[in-house]
Amino acid sequence: MAEQQLGVLKALDVAKTQLYHFTAIVIAGMGFFTDAYDLFCVSLVTKLLGRIYYFNPESAKPGSLPPHVAAAVNGVALCGTLSGQLFFGWLGDKLGRKKVYGLTLVMMILCSVASGLSFGHEAKGVMTTLCFFRFWLGFGIGGDYPLSATIMSEYANKKTRGAFIAAVFAMQGVGILAGGFVALAVSSIFDKKFPAPTYAVNRALSTPPQVDYIWRIIVMFGALPAALTYYWRMKMPETARYTALVAKNIKQATADMSKVLQTDLELEERVEDDVKDPRQNYGLFSKEFLRRHGLHLLGTTSTWFLLDIAFYSQNLFQKDIFSAIGWIPKAATMNATHEVFRIARAQTLIALCSTVPGYWFTVAFIDIIGRFVIQLMGFFMMTVFMFAIAFPYNHWIQPDNRIGFVIMYSLTFFFANFGPNATTFIVPAEIFPARLRSTCHGISAAAGKAGAIIGAFGFLYAAQSQDKAKVDAGYPPGIGVKNSLIVLGVLNFIGMLFTFLVPEPKGKSLEELSGEAEVSHDEK
Repeated sequence: MAEQQLGVLKALDVAKTQLYHFTAIVIAGMGFFTDAYDLFCVSLVTKLLGRIYYFNPESAKPGSLPPHVAAAVNGVALCGTLSGQLFFGWLGDKLGRKKVYGLTLVMMILCSVASGLSFGHEAKGVMTTLCFFRFWLGFGIGGDYPLSATIMSEYANKKTRGAFIAAVFAMQGVGILAGGFVALAVSSIFDKKFPAPTYAVNRALSTPPQVDYIWRIIVMFGALPAALTYYWRMKMPETARYTALVAKNIKQATADMSKVLQTDLELEERVEDDVKDPRQNYGLFSKEFLRRHGLHLLGTTSTWFLLDIAFYSQNLFQKDIFSAIGWIPKAATMNATHEVFRIARAQTLIALCSTVPGYWFTVAFIDIIGRFVIQLMGFFMMTVFMFAIAFPYNHWIQPDNRIGFVIMYSLTFFFANFGPNATTFIVPAEIFPARLRSTCHGISAAAGKAGAIIGAFGFLYAAQSQDKAKVDAGYPPGIGVKNSLIVLGVLNFIGMLFTFLVPEPKGKSLEELSGEAEVSHDEK
């Protein structure tokens, strides 16, 4: 079967790791850096937005975003991302990876900047413009998922393909850290320049007018790294697999890759007909696709969906967990700037200790132990740690056991990233045929974002206390944090079962995995 593979694609598969591989990782990774930065930095500034725009001088607590506004600010970018994944995934297969890739980046840069600008000073105007631009920011970010993964998998050699795609994904961790560092730096500078009393001492002065710039600077900064890589993104040639297998132009693919690999590749005439074989032209909704890849698509969508319910419900409510364990003092004992600093410090510590190492463990081990083992182990360990936190939950929130709680929480995240959070991104870029690869990755990623929306919104309500007196303002009573964690543990276990539908792509060429080398071989 493998001998039917095109020479130009074979050359890519066996190419030694070279500078262009690392260039591709940086170019694709910077998009992901911005993705993660933009999606997660908003959780650093939501408390500040509440203090500035929903200040009530009569209240003993600082202002906070009403539930529907908090849900909109947190969730609107996720809705945009879901739409973008489906639309740009499809477009990447129709027009080519490269053409669409520049478009998503421009959207991300413009909307990042625009979400820091707002019309008017009133809460309604500010929140409306923030949500509007964050939706379109999410739309651009959504396009980056299928395109970055597909471009990296189509450029990589088969021996280290997993590590390369994982390295692009690991830039998410760097983006989350950068969000934390930018917030720490900006809040420190503002604290020095504009000192303010705590809320308990003076309610009005605890939020000086200048702090309105803090959230804007943090939100807009995400545009910078993306803008820096635009030039290189535009210089990248179209991937050989798209040019040869989808656009059917082997001559162009060979010329492009000769430049990239810096060797002379011979043009094959005899394979033109093989590439144009009608039996390889089945569509996404055909019986042939269902027979070959139906279960694979079910596997990639379901596992990503289940993982993101757990992943996003945890991530967006870190600050509440930190408050519960005492890392962040009561809001009234801080001024607005200190609160941003404390939340950013706590998130950055968690990212440094658990999130970021998990990503790089995946990079190191994925081509040794394979995607399947990492995903299965990750789901299993997440189930174990969720249950270990949930069942003795009242034990963990005692002041003496806080460090244990943070360790358990960190381990859950470590195994999400050295586990399904990375593999669900990598595998859909490897197992589908070239002309449907970007679309199928987009569908899988969109299923993940649907899970993220459930995680972010559903658990905002579910995690509320069962005791009416203890619920946050504006929310109905929920099932409590303990029961929410039990539900998440069960979802992770189901994710482990669905992992069995996904094949192991380690060490195989993309054409072998997708069956694109088959038809011609049968006819010879």
